[in-house]
Amino acid sequence: MEKWSLLYLLLLHTTIICSLDSTVGSCFQEQLRLQAQVRLLEHSVKQQQARIVNLLMERDIQSRDKEGENSVINLGEETKYKDCAEIYLAGHTQSGFYKVKPLKSPSEFFAYCDMTEGGGWTVFQRRSDGSQNFNRNWTEYEQGFGDFTSANGEFWLGNKNLHYLTSQGNYTLRIDLSDFMDEQRFAQYEKFRVADEQNSYKMNCGQYSGTAGDSLTGGFHPEVKWWANHQGMKFSTKDRDNDNYEKNCAEEDQAGWWFNRCHTANLNGLYYNGPYSARSDNGIVWYTWRGWWYSLKSVVMKVRPSNFSPSASNQLQRREHQEMPRL
Repeated sequence: MEKWSLLYLLLLHTTIICSLDSTVGSCFQEQLRLQAQVRLLEHSVKQQQARIVNLLMERDIQSRDKEGENSVINLGEETKYKDCAEIYLAGHTQSGFYKVKPLKSPSEFFAYCDMTEGGGWTVFQRRSDGSQNFNRNWTEYEQGFGDFTSANGEFWLGNKNLHYLTSQGNYTLRIDLSDFMDEQRFAQYEKFRVADEQNSYKMNCGQYSGTAGDSLTGGFHPEVKWWANHQGMKFSTKDRDNDNYEKNCAEEDQAGWWFNRCHTANLNGLYYNGPYSARSDNGIVWYTWRGWWYSLKSVVMKVRPSNFSPSASNQLQRREHQEMPRL
């Protein structure tokens, strides 16, 4: 970090000298060289931050392993799986945390695999008890945060990981919701994809189906889509405002999300026990089911390849059984 600060000072010093120096060409080249060094250092710092996050996750997992309280399943290091669907199709049908490595991801990371409802779901968000703070900054949402060991812990997988996952092909998003009377609803969207950092992790999704109503694209009424449609919105946090609102939705609603002006869905909001009153509608909200002033009890957001077929796993296992040599 000290080297980085010195480079910034040197870059500033060079800029001042260049403004006084008659040899403009050489000064300009020196500026470009220093700017390139700064960009390389910024990239290096981001890589180190990602490594630190992964090391902290692994340390947490190892400590919980000793206590016997974790939900981590070790499949060894030989085979790399690009998502939970591949893990399921390989015959591993127990829900829990597995290591996955999407095709373009530089490294593996832990993801919760939900093997219910057909199996193969990669979970990227879970709310269950309010134990985690979801009012985080841009870097934390980018890298991911939360409890990556407990069977029912809260977490956000990370926008970078979510991009790697959903850029592998067509993915279906399923959102499971429940209220404090344990009533359950779901919303499902085809062609769910999250863009890269350069595009501020913009979210796109397609056709809706389900029982909770279409709060994500404002499809419940055409006159509200201009401000209620989250489809095509960039991700916003309290320190990175990318919404269409005059103020900062993420700061006002105390969550990172794909805000518009501001929302009819905010599943990263504050954890209240059902009905609540506040300055803004900052609870865990799915408007088309419970409105703005009811905060949901639990949420699971998960993705799976659109062409996934659970029967493929059974066919694979039958084929392997048939090919086994007889003694």
